[in-house]
Formats: sequence, C-alpha cells, structure tokens
Amino acid sequence: MRTGRTTTVVSLAVLVAGALASAAEKDVPALKDVFKDHFLIGGALNRRVVTGHDPGAAAIAEKHFNTATAENAMKWQSLNPWPGRYAWDVADSFVAFCERNEMAPIGHCLVWHSQVPRWLFRDESGNALTREVLLARMKDHIMTVVGRYKGRIKGWDVVNEALNENGTLRASPWLRIIGEGAEDKKYDFIESAFRWAHEADPEAELYYNDYGLESSKAKCDGAVALVKHLQSKGVRIDGVGIQLHASLEHPSVEGLEYAITSLAAAGVKVMITELDIRTQTRGYRGADIGRINRRSTQDANADAAETQRRLAQKYAEIFSVLLKHRKDITRVTFWGIYDGASWIGGSPLLFDRDYRPKEAFFAVLSAGRKDQ
Repeated sequence: MRTGRTTTVVSLAVLVAGALASAAEKDVPALKDVFKDHFLIGGALNRRVVTGHDPGAAAIAEKHFNTATAENAMKWQSLNPWPGRYAWDVADSFVAFCERNEMAPIGHCLVWHSQVPRWLFRDESGNALTREVLLARMKDHIMTVVGRYKGRIKGWDVVNEALNENGTLRASPWLRIIGEGAEDKKYDFIESAFRWAHEADPEAELYYNDYGLESSKAKCDGAVALVKHLQSKGVRIDGVGIQLHASLEHPSVEGLEYAITSLAAAGVKVMITELDIRTQTRGYRGADIGRINRRSTQDANADAAETQRRLAQKYAEIFSVLLKHRKDITRVTFWGIYDGASWIGGSPLLFDRDYRPKEAFFAVLSAGRKDQ
C-alpha cells in the first residue's frame, strides 16, 4: 500500500507541475521568437528534464529555447566514470530531446579539471600519470564522445575554465602533467583537445568556455591570448563562451562590453553560455564549483519584491548590452530553466519554483521587443 500511495503522490506531482507550467506559459510569447533575429536562446537541461521526470521544466524549454546545453550529462564524471566504460543513457536522452524539439544541442564539456573521475589522473598503483598516458586518455575520451554524436551536436565546449583570474593558465592536473612545467608546452593540452575534437567531428563548432571574463580584463586578455595561440597553430576554434554567472551588482556594463569586443576582435564568435544572477549581496560570488553549494548561496531575501525588482533590472541591463553587440553574440544560454533546479539555489533565473515567469522574464522580453 505504501508503494502504491507513493506512486500516486509522485504522479499527481508530475501532473500538477505540468498544469502549472501550462497555465504560466499560456499568454506569454516565446523568447526564441522574440530574439530570433538576434541570437539563439537556450538553457542548460538536467537529467530530470531530458528523461521526462520534470514536465514543467520541459514545457518551458520546448516553448522558449532553440538551443540547449547538457548541464551535467556530458561531463567526464557522468559520462565516463570508469576506465573504458561509458554511461550513455542521459547524454543520449539529451540529444534526442533536442532533436525532437528542434534545439541546437551544445556538448559540455570535454576537458575540465573538475567533475572528473578519480582514476583519470592516476595509474592503477595510484601514481600520477605521465604526459604520454594522460594525452592518450584525453584522445580516447574525445574521439569516443565526439565521435558518438558526430553530426548531431552543433558545438562543443572543448576546454572549460583553464585560466586563473590574472589570465595565466590554471595549475590543473592537465597543465601540470601534459605541460610538464615547460613554457613551450603550456598550451599543449588545450591544443591537443581542440585538434582531436575537430578530427572526431570536422563539422562541429569548437569553443573555449570560462567564467569571470566580464569582470577581469586580465582573464579576458588571457582568453584572447589562448585564441590567438590556437589560431597561430592552425587549430580550429570557433568561439569563446562567457559564462556570466552574475550578481545584482556584477558585471558592469563596461566590463561586459570589454569582454565581448575583445573576444570578437580576436576573430571568434562570442556566446553567453551559463547565464544566471545570484541575489546574495554578500559572500562568495564567483563561479568556482568547488566553492559553490546551495547552502553557501541561500538567500532569505531572494523572493522579496525589492530583490525581484533589482533582479529584473539587472537582466534588463545585461540584455541591453547583448542586443547592442548582437552582431558579435551568437547564443545566450541560461544555466538552468527555473529556480527550483538551479545549481546555486535562490532566485537566479526567469521562472520561479512553480514554473511561473517572473518580473525578470518580462524585463528580458521587453528588452527584446524594444529592439525589434
């Protein structure tokens, strides 16, 4: 009896979520239509959305987005948790969801120092790998993953968050082992990743993705230097993603414009890849996943009218900048669909925990309509 009751409750919850999303969406235009002449609009899709367990969120995505990013399903830890063994189910569901709904799928991400399995940087005895072995593991992973979805993924975040705030390369295991501390090898892991991704799918776009490019000129300059290095080697790189994990005070218009114009001048596409706005006014406000969890981002005032007003104002400001530079912006992706599924909790997105459009949604809508 208990199992039956639980199943009934869950079923009712799913039905209610779907009804709420339907009611909330009925009379609002689709964001993808409002911005269709400017850039793609999308969101990060999690496991529950692509496997049918969050129909309310799926309904929002289906109506409003024409592109989507795999939030976690294609990260190394999720996709390749054991040596030589892959867990394809959720990633396959993500690609299928995008295809059903005519969304351009973005693969995220191939090479990152975080959310990787413990075995990746160690041999069977627990010792650090050699340069040659780690390069071989990277190549096998990229060729396997990109090869599986060849012709079905619009673009890949090939390398994620490789820079420090001052623009130097982060001392990740990728750099320490493959770069071997040598100046002439410092870009080797990045260059290799992009070469192999291109080899696995010559038609897919290839991106570098990072946070803080809009707040640190030095970091943005480091990304430009990375792009120019790859270009000088004849390596394909199509774009740079500005994650834009923002706050009520950040970024400044000047900082965001500097990032957009500097990257565009380097000859690559510019994308906003992980947009959300944290409502906390104190505490850590960066995007290092090692320093973020729901407890550290709790905000008792997130739902207050004044907070929501400021959230709407910040979204309007950001979109006014993006529209001003729309010739250089190809995609804007929110990191999540609604507040209830956000990685940082609080109230950072355009839809609330009941799937209803917020004041921030209408601020973004208004910004888009003004520019039509």
